[in-house]
Amino acid sequence: MKNVQQNLKRRAGIVGMVCLLAGLLTSCSKDRHDNNYVVPPAALLSVINASPDAQPVNFFLDQNQANQFPIRYGHGLDYLRAFNGKRVATFTLAGSSTKIKSDTINLVDKKFYSIYLTNLVSKPDIILLGDSIARPDAGKATIRFVNVSPDAPAVDLGIKGGAVLAANKTYKGYSLFTPVQGDATYTLEVRKAGTATVLVSLSNITLRSGSIYTVWLHGLTAATDQTKLAADIQTNAFYY
Repeated sequence: MKNVQQNLKRRAGIVGMVCLLAGLLTSCSKDRHDNNYVVPPAALLSVINASPDAQPVNFFLDQNQANQFPIRYGHGLDYLRAFNGKRVATFTLAGSSTKIKSDTINLVDKKFYSIYLTNLVSKPDIILLGDSIARPDAGKATIRFVNVSPDAPAVDLGIKGGAVLAANKTYKGYSLFTPVQGDATYTLEVRKAGTATVLVSLSNITLRSGSIYTVWLHGLTAATDQTKLAADIQTNAFYY
C-alpha cells in the first residue's frame, strides 16, 4: 500500500498551473517581445510508459525525440507542446533505434491529451486519450480512471466507504472526469467490478479544490515483482 509521497514521486504528466486556455500555448511557455510573432497551432500531450516489462523508452513525434532522459516503466513526461494535425507517435527502446510501437495520432489545437504505451513489449499497444481540463466547480476536484493493465479483470474505482467513481472498466477502458469534494483526503480503491474485493488501494490521497486528476491501473495481476498490479495518481492540471 503506497502513501501519497510515493505516489507523487511516480506520477506522470503533471501540467502544474493552468493558464487561461486562450493564452495557454504562449504565456505558459516563455515570454516573447516580438509583437509580430505568431504561435503555431498546437496541442499539449503527456506521455506515460505503462508497459510492465518494457525497458526504459524514448518517445518521438515524427522524427523529433520528446524526452531528454529515458522514460522508465510507471513514469512519464509532463505535458509537452505538440504541433497540430496527424503525427506519428513512436516509442523506441532507449539507447537504440529498436521500435516498440508506432501509431498515427491526430492532435487538435489547444486540446490536451495523454498517450500511454501499454501491454507487454511482445504485443504493445498505444492508447491516446483526450484530457478535459475544464475548471472544476468551486470547492470541487475532478477525477478520471483509466485501466491500462492488460490482464486485469473488469474493475471499479471507488472511495473507501463512499461513492463509486468509475464502474466496470476493462483493459483500455476509462471514465469521464467526475467531481468530488476538494481539499479532502481519501483512500481510493480499485475493486473487482461489482464486488467489494480490493485489488489495489491508494491511501491518504488529498484531492485539492480546483485540481484535475487521473488514477491509472497498470501492471500484471499474476506478477509479484515490480510489474505487479499497481495504481498511480496523475495531476493533470490545477487552478488557483
